[in-house]
Amino acid sequence: MKAPRFARTAYIGWLIACALLALTAYVVVDNWGDAWTTPATPATSQAPNTASNAQPQSTQIERGQYLARAGNCVACHSARGSAPMAGGRRIDTPFGAVYSSNLTPDTHTGIGRWSPEDFWRALHHGRSKDGRLLTPAFPYNHTSVITRADSDDLLAWLQSLAPVNQPTPAHTLMWPLGTQPALAVWRSLFFSPTPFKPDSTQTADWNRGAYLVQGLGHCAACHSPRNALGASGAVDDLSGGLMPVVNWYAPDLTSDHETGLATSALSSIVQLLRTGESAQAQTSGPMAEVVQHGTQYMSEADLLAMAVYLKSRAQKATATAAPPKPPVQAKVSLAVAAKGLQIYDRHCAQCHGEQGQGIDTAAGATAYPVLAGNRAVLLSDPTNLVQMVLYGGYGPSTALHPRPFGMPPAVLELDDRDIAAVLTHLRTQWGNQASDVTPLQVNRIRAAQGH
Repeated sequence: MKAPRFARTAYIGWLIACALLALTAYVVVDNWGDAWTTPATPATSQAPNTASNAQPQSTQIERGQYLARAGNCVACHSARGSAPMAGGRRIDTPFGAVYSSNLTPDTHTGIGRWSPEDFWRALHHGRSKDGRLLTPAFPYNHTSVITRADSDDLLAWLQSLAPVNQPTPAHTLMWPLGTQPALAVWRSLFFSPTPFKPDSTQTADWNRGAYLVQGLGHCAACHSPRNALGASGAVDDLSGGLMPVVNWYAPDLTSDHETGLATSALSSIVQLLRTGESAQAQTSGPMAEVVQHGTQYMSEADLLAMAVYLKSRAQKATATAAPPKPPVQAKVSLAVAAKGLQIYDRHCAQCHGEQGQGIDTAAGATAYPVLAGNRAVLLSDPTNLVQMVLYGGYGPSTALHPRPFGMPPAVLELDDRDIAAVLTHLRTQWGNQASDVTPLQVNRIRAAQGH
């Protein structure tokens, strides 16, 4: 007698469920590993960073400091008002808040008892000294690119700092997302170490730039889209995306339409990374922070290497991209056009010029950027424009551009209709051809920031 159809279906479903549970158990155990129990501490890590009980050479410490700046470590591992690298900075995610760890050599709350092997495991495998899985707010997919030599140099510099006793606050992630089993599952889906492998078909500069962009620079952490579980793209994914919570759009670095990298001179790209501004672009928002704390301190050779790599990626993508779509012809009512012009004349023209031509300083540096033909103005996603109008801000203060001009916030002065109208004006005047900005778009961006 044949079994009833529903019984056969249930049995097949049971087999599939068992297979999925077995697969899940395998990958979880594989990624949880020594997080089940606290491993015995190696004898070499009992004392605060004493490889052979000798202080690191000053040259190694200098290299470590340089690498920390290239990685912009201070931005996340320093809370406002606290000592640099002492951790405690709140990092908001769509799933709750995490707090950066104390990287000073304090033996109780920092990494004073960490050995080079402990530190390497954190960078390469995303595990703490005790085997605990770290949250992916720490971009260990990118730090896994870093070589062991650079890891050791970084640790040498960190352990040369003054120790600061500052416990790291507990994360406030939604349960069960911050638990070790949940992190193990997440890692099984989205993480595996990716040590750098040079491309033998490329130049030394290209490979050095790739190493910096994919590893220390962790550019894809911002410049790649994130999925519903918070995972970014591969370490070399530079296709752009909206940064969650902070709500800035990181442009597609392979798109000449969005960044102009494919057609920019290498010297111009280097200038942008060193000073935060060039004739073609200016940095703002999170990228200004990267320049402020990181790239302005990098060597000319390394900035050139990054420029070579980024330009090469953009040129390759441009060569294989589909033909650009025709410019958008925005349909703007006479009332919106009149309001936009009125607001621009009252709030913007004094700095950016009546024709959006911008203003330079007497020394030839950009004071207020050109708006006519500005790629940031023409982005299909207007998020960054709305952010700038709402909250204003300054570019990074750098050695070659120590006093950047700023923009005042209009969050308390202009309503959603006002901002939509003036941004529509920018995007449709002086030869600019981009879609209009609606009050609803502005409202959503404002609401996402809690204002």
